[in-house]
Amino acid sequence: MATKPDEALAAIRTANAFQDRITGNVKDAAGSPIPGATITVKGTRRVASTDNTGKFSIDAKQGEVLLISSIGFTAQEVTVSSSSVGSITLSESAESLGELVVVGYSVQRKESLTGALSTIQGEKLKNVTSPNVQNLLAGKAPGLFVAPGSGRPGSAGSVIIRGQATLNGTTSPLWVLDGVIIGSSPGELNPEDIESMTVLKDAASTAIYGSQGANGVIVVTTKRAKAGQMGVDITTRNGFTQLTNGNLQMMNGAELYDYFASFANANTISFPRWKPDLRDSNFDWWDLATRTGFNQNHNITLQGGSEKLQSLLSVGYYDESGSIRGYEYERYNFRLNSTYKPFQWLTVKPSLVGSRRSVDDRQYSVTSIYSNLPWDSAYDANGNLVPHRSSLWVNTASTNYLYDLQWNKGSNVNYELMGNLDFDIQLTKKLTFSSVNNYRYNNYAAAGYTDPRSNGGLSVNGRVTDYRSEYTRRYTNQLLRYVNRWGKHNLSALAGYEFNDFRSKTLDVYGTGIAPGFEVLDVTAKPERTRGGISEWAVQSFLFNSSYDYDGKYLAQFSLRRDGASNFGKKYGNFFSVSAGWNISREDWFKAEQINNLKIRAAYGSVGNRPASLYPQYNLYAVNPAAGYNGIPGLLISQLGNPNLTWEQTYTTGVGLDLTALNNRLRLNLDYYDKSTDNILYNVPITGLTGITSISQNIGKMSNKGFEVALGGDIIKTKDFVWSLDVNLGHNKNKLTDIYKTRNADGTYTAKPLIVGDGLGIAGSANRVFQIGLPVDTYYMKEWAGVNPADGKPTWYVVTRDPSGNETARTTTSDYSKATDERLGKASPDVFGGATTYLQYKNFDLNAVFGYSLGGRVYNYSRQEYDADGTYTDRNQMRLMDDWVRWQKPGDIATHPVARYNNQDKGNLVSSRYIESNDFFRMRSLALGYTFKLQKFKAKNFRAYISGENLFVLTKYSGVDPEIPVNEDNGSVLFSTGPAVYPMTRKFMFGINVSF
Repeated sequence: MATKPDEALAAIRTANAFQDRITGNVKDAAGSPIPGATITVKGTRRVASTDNTGKFSIDAKQGEVLLISSIGFTAQEVTVSSSSVGSITLSESAESLGELVVVGYSVQRKESLTGALSTIQGEKLKNVTSPNVQNLLAGKAPGLFVAPGSGRPGSAGSVIIRGQATLNGTTSPLWVLDGVIIGSSPGELNPEDIESMTVLKDAASTAIYGSQGANGVIVVTTKRAKAGQMGVDITTRNGFTQLTNGNLQMMNGAELYDYFASFANANTISFPRWKPDLRDSNFDWWDLATRTGFNQNHNITLQGGSEKLQSLLSVGYYDESGSIRGYEYERYNFRLNSTYKPFQWLTVKPSLVGSRRSVDDRQYSVTSIYSNLPWDSAYDANGNLVPHRSSLWVNTASTNYLYDLQWNKGSNVNYELMGNLDFDIQLTKKLTFSSVNNYRYNNYAAAGYTDPRSNGGLSVNGRVTDYRSEYTRRYTNQLLRYVNRWGKHNLSALAGYEFNDFRSKTLDVYGTGIAPGFEVLDVTAKPERTRGGISEWAVQSFLFNSSYDYDGKYLAQFSLRRDGASNFGKKYGNFFSVSAGWNISREDWFKAEQINNLKIRAAYGSVGNRPASLYPQYNLYAVNPAAGYNGIPGLLISQLGNPNLTWEQTYTTGVGLDLTALNNRLRLNLDYYDKSTDNILYNVPITGLTGITSISQNIGKMSNKGFEVALGGDIIKTKDFVWSLDVNLGHNKNKLTDIYKTRNADGTYTAKPLIVGDGLGIAGSANRVFQIGLPVDTYYMKEWAGVNPADGKPTWYVVTRDPSGNETARTTTSDYSKATDERLGKASPDVFGGATTYLQYKNFDLNAVFGYSLGGRVYNYSRQEYDADGTYTDRNQMRLMDDWVRWQKPGDIATHPVARYNNQDKGNLVSSRYIESNDFFRMRSLALGYTFKLQKFKAKNFRAYISGENLFVLTKYSGVDPEIPVNEDNGSVLFSTGPAVYPMTRKFMFGINVSF
């Protein structure tokens, strides 16, 4: 019979059964330890984590179940049967991979992030056919504004993150490819190679990039092979493209005849060729110049390897013939990367990437497809092509589009090769040395031949041009990474050095006066230009980042970077960020079962921007033979240097909230930010007495404030049916808060508005004004007052203001010169964003992407020329929109003035008459696919689909396309659209994805 002491001893022994220490280690499929993996005794609160070697120990008893989990891996359960569970291998989880985010110089768990960012997985891009990565981002992330390129094959858009932060040069973000800083463009990156893209928006995320982070950063990670996974992936697409002309419709022969006949002064004009049968003359210049374009895209990826060596090879081909005749685009890509682990402590990652892009461009001008009169013809009576001066009705302002195509030639070819030799050395369990080393070579050559018989070559008796450039870019960063976990504390840090330099050479020559058919420079009668140059710059940086969290609840991060750049007088600048987060849902007292994750975060920091020019601190001189003496060329000053020039610096404050609920089926992200840019760089106008009209200066300050919303949900999620919907919204308010002061006649200094134009208009430039308190894209021009009902003349406002600038009186005038210039709203939208929906029913899937913009305005240059009230009678005119009315008689309430032959009322000069709302809702893409089950044929996946892009757009804008376009020469965003715009295209594709 047991005594009470015996019972107590048994109880102690029973309790001690819970005190057994169970050990084990956790590794991945390649055999590498997984530090930070979580081990939980199911049904209890007992939790432990693995150390840097993957080892763990935890209190458990036999029969209990251990749950082993780690971000990016599929969780595994193990039943305790002894004091050691041995080695546990976790396999990668496709769903969990989305919880890892590639950020500046590191990879972090999504729950540990303290910065504002958006991640786009490569899988989300699989149905988009654009060859340019920028266009793929439209509508995919809040706060990300994408100004599209044109419909020209290969045209790339421009990306703006959280508003325009500079006046000088590009507004494009910094692109980082596999840890290498590429620049303001991703280059010839093949979208099929993308594993993920992370858009870094606030200072907490971008400060580690210092002087290059003011416009935001986009980090691209490409695909790499995985250990033990052999595979072949093939994608192929074929389709066609059609031009979309929006609401711009040109008049046919009858409409143009009636328009001319309606001129108020038509009965006083002698028309020697004026015949009623012109109403039946209806030559279609649009049809002549356009066609159905063809598009094809083929890619193959081979990957595989062992635990020690994994390799991936991808090859891609893209080809598109333009929907306007005379333009062809072709591109080849390849990518080879490997991961080699000869020792447990050493990982080597070499890669080689190359591309070839070629363009055949014989186009003279796309303007003629709009402007040519429908009474003209491209052919003579014998069916031969005629130049513009040979036809009865063709005029000197127009050309026969096909005529120049038969003679002229133009082409350019771009080769790019980029190689990396990266490696990681595990120095200790907690310390790793990482090295990224990149070399990039680019070679570009363009040649042009303008035949002396063509419209473009007639005045100079033909022209031959040759342009060549090549550049090299070297990049290296050397980092020490430290990771330590003890108890509930997690600390990681990195410190490093980075160097990046660039060197380019250019040659630009052309000559005129050639015999037809001779396409080489040495036969030109007159060498017109021979110039070239060498440019170079370098940046070196020292950087540090540290992240800390306690029990996954309380998060903190600090970044510091010091940059030195060659293109400054004051060469060094310092940039930093501090940020914090709180995972509220991990608190023991948080009992909201429907909420899976709830985090709030805040950040403050600074980033910078460098000038677009390379040597703004120096006086530069140009060699000019005309300024020489005795055959020796002279030097003329071409730039005044500013040795006091310093960095633009942008300070950002931001707060955000991240929430997932309902078993992670509901997703919500909210962000608010306040960006202030100091020392704005700009080329300031100066007196031209020295021959120099501007100098680069730090001129003022600017702010951008806004908020972003991303809301998504898996609305239906069953075995056979899935429906998800994600929408995002961005709002940004820009304002100039300070500008440089100029000296007045009395010796005082005043901050005066700065007027800038784009020089695009045939009847004046749509100016903008830089003025304190206004957005930097504020229009500045005459304010349209409408049509005078009494006489049909155009009217504009005359505004009287007091010395403080307050309006005291407002009248109207029909004299354009008396009208006052006014500030007339901004170009950028109030709200913009996108929506994506995905449906899957059994083997069918449907994916649709939409985009929208509200509150923006654009100046429509097309109307200066094609809605000109009779000012230009040598070119066709556009049809009036449904709600537009032309004045005909006294008392008419009209939107359009009286039309007169050679109208001198100046109604088509620059004014707000041609500023229009560019609100729109667009279906960017739609794809319908079916996945076949072909495992018996060794196919892991076989999906066939049809897709369309730019299928419809809802807008009241009267031009070709409502979205603000891009200057294709430098990638800058325009605030107007011109008559020579290349229309957007609509694409239809059939594609197949196969994996073995």
